[in-house]
Amino acid sequence: MENIPLDTVNYSKEELTVSAARANALAIVFIVPVLFLFVPAYIWLWPEQFELHTLQSFFRENRENVFLYPLLLFIPGAIVHELLHGLTWALFCKNGLKSIKYGVHWQLLTPYCHCKEVLPLRPYVLGGMMPGLVMGVLPTIAGLATGNIYLFAFGLLFTFAAGGDALILWMLRKTKKEDLVQDHPDLIGCIVYHKL
Repeated sequence: MENIPLDTVNYSKEELTVSAARANALAIVFIVPVLFLFVPAYIWLWPEQFELHTLQSFFRENRENVFLYPLLLFIPGAIVHELLHGLTWALFCKNGLKSIKYGVHWQLLTPYCHCKEVLPLRPYVLGGMMPGLVMGVLPTIAGLATGNIYLFAFGLLFTFAAGGDALILWMLRKTKKEDLVQDHPDLIGCIVYHKL
């Protein structure tokens, strides 16, 4: 962890962390409302895409690729997701990109981004929400508005991928704007420095 330029007399430290298993379970809590909101809306707006003959034709033409394409899309998408975290946080870091560490948790085959600097709450939240917004919510809404099922599915996929980010942002909901936040160096979550 980078040296923390804090007068510890004026701050109390709180670790907000969660296990990987609990994070995955709780991320589902954020995913279900998205499904219940957007999927029925899409079906209501674009019912012709869900007529039996349309679905049969789609699966006949794309049988082999229905599961392959999302997988091939998800791998580079996961990398872009982490890049968005890092590039956003770097804008607010004193040392810019030098304060951002990228890597892969090989046991989980998961890329990650770690910000080594302590940030004010708002920039930390902005970096935390950026991938879910840019790759998830906005494409979902654009797909819904235009009837583009591929854009809609892309957005849903990456909204789901941001479920863990949403969990961390939820954990920060009681944090005050004058508090400082740092990515936890070893666990899922962050460290909050509460101003006394």
